[in-house]
Amino acid sequence: MSRAWRGIGGLVAVVLLLTGCASGAAAGADPRTPDGRIRVVASSDVWGSIVDDVGAGRVAVTSILDSPAKDPHEYQATVRDRLSVSRAALVVENGGGYDDFLRRLSEGTGGVVLDAVRLSGRDAAGPGFNEHVWYDLPTVDRVADAVSAVLQRKDPPHRADFRAALARFHAATAALAREEAGIRRVAGGRGVAVTEPVPLYVTAACGLVNRTPAGFSSAVEDGRDVPPGVLESQLHLVASHAVAVLAVNEQTEGPMTDRITAAARAAHVPVVGFRETLPESGTYLGMFHAELAALSAAVAR
Repeated sequence: MSRAWRGIGGLVAVVLLLTGCASGAAAGADPRTPDGRIRVVASSDVWGSIVDDVGAGRVAVTSILDSPAKDPHEYQATVRDRLSVSRAALVVENGGGYDDFLRRLSEGTGGVVLDAVRLSGRDAAGPGFNEHVWYDLPTVDRVADAVSAVLQRKDPPHRADFRAALARFHAATAALAREEAGIRRVAGGRGVAVTEPVPLYVTAACGLVNRTPAGFSSAVEDGRDVPPGVLESQLHLVASHAVAVLAVNEQTEGPMTDRITAAARAAHVPVVGFRETLPESGTYLGMFHAELAALSAAVAR
């Protein structure tokens, strides 16, 4: 698909400063549903699931990228997307060049726009920047805090509900961080190869060292041909067991990724998949937990 996570008071100021917050959605639009829920648009169902978790049942979330068939870099907004954004009180985008279509859609509307990359504090223009920040738990916690701050301001009578939902979400992400730490104790310092940069925040948090040859994952992500020497280096990594696991974007297919995956399986190197959108009927927290469980089992072999 791709070419290829505290202080609420302080975060309100961050939201106002960074996102061009206004008092409501576009003129004439209703930022609430008939039953009083706050309308939110998220660029992907991953961010949409996070908003749902901290929204305490008081949000109506529309997620635009909700299937592997929708490439964020090439996605063409529909009339329905434009209508959803024009009526939203809050828009949550990934940022960092990942979902520019939503930045363009939200220009001129009155809703709050939260950019996950900007909230992360990471330099999107820096070398080796990885835009897939939903796999960075500290960033996700910051986005959840910012979302909750906006919702509390938009719906003060339900402030306590939003705070309780946020506390539950932080407890869940803390549990995921403990899972990462458990993998790090077992596998810290061992190698990992990737087909795309998607899982690199997770593998780094788990103490795995990225040994992917320079240029391989970026070429796959950008849809370019992998240089023959780089391909051979990647194949040698898995065939020689220089890595403990191959981490792949399970929503993409192509000759290079298929060849690397086949080589890893032939060498009995575990292959673990990571995603850019949710599995059917899945949630962000559930998906992340399942991926960490698979990674834990892989490095324990």
